[in-house]
Amino acid sequence: MNMKKLLAASTAITMFASVLAGCGNTESVSGSVSLAGSTSMNKLCDALSEKFMEEYPDINVQVEYTGSTAGLESLQAGSVDIGDASRSLSDEEKNNGLVENVVAVDGIALITDKENEVADLTTQQLADIYTGKITNWSEVGGKDESIVVIGRENGSGTRSAFEELVGVEEQCAYAQELDSTGAVLGKVAATPGAIGYVSLDVVDDTVSTISLNGVEATEENILAGDYLLSRPFVMATMGEISEQNEAVQTWFEFVGSDAGQEVISSLGLILPETK
Repeated sequence: MNMKKLLAASTAITMFASVLAGCGNTESVSGSVSLAGSTSMNKLCDALSEKFMEEYPDINVQVEYTGSTAGLESLQAGSVDIGDASRSLSDEEKNNGLVENVVAVDGIALITDKENEVADLTTQQLADIYTGKITNWSEVGGKDESIVVIGRENGSGTRSAFEELVGVEEQCAYAQELDSTGAVLGKVAATPGAIGYVSLDVVDDTVSTISLNGVEATEENILAGDYLLSRPFVMATMGEISEQNEAVQTWFEFVGSDAGQEVISSLGLILPETK
C-alpha cells in the first residue's frame, strides 16, 4: 500500500516537472503569490520563498500556516493561489476542481521523550497505543510508565496521513491534540512517557525516534517502500498550473528547477528517483 502511494507521488512529481517546462519566459514578471495550509510544510515553504524572492524580487510571496484542510478550503474559496497539503487530495476535493501538484515526499517520524527505552514498535502495537488498547510502555518492552498519546488537530494533513496509514481513522484516544508540528515536537520532548508523530525533516536531538516494524524512517527506506509512514507534500491549485497567472506559473517553474529541487533536498525531503 505504502509503495503504491510513493510511486504515485513520484509519478505526479515527474508529470509536474514536465508541465513546468512549458511555463515560458519568466523575465520581468511581477505580482504576488499567496499560499496557505500545512504547518508541516513550514520549513519547505519558507526556504523556497526566500530563495524565490532573491531570484524574482518583483514577485511577493506570502505564506500562511493554517493546516492542510484549511489551506485547501481557502484555495477553493479563491482567497489564495495555492493550497499546501501534507496529504493526498480527496476525491471530493479533486472533483471540486483542485489539482494535486506533488512537490516532495516526506516521512512521518515516530518520536518519544529522550528517556524512553523503546526503540521499535510493530504497526499493530502503534495502532493499539493510539486507540488506547495499550496504555503503558511496559506492555511493549519499556519501563513501567504511562503512555501519553500526542497528536495533531483535526484537519491536519499529518494526522490524516498518519491515521490512514496506521488504520486508526477516527479511533485515536489522544491525550492532547496540538495545532502545529513544532508544538508536537516540543510537547513530546518535555513530557515523560509521551509519543507523537512529526514530519521527518523537523526531527532534532531533543527527542528520540522509534523505528516501525524494524525499519527506521530514512530517505533510503522510504524510497525503497520499506517504511510505512510516508506522504506527499502537495501544492494544490484550482485548475492546472498552465491555467494560473504568470506569477504563480513562475513559482512552480522555480520549484521544479535545479535551484528549487536543491532547496527541497537540503531540507531532508525526498525527490523522486526519476529526478
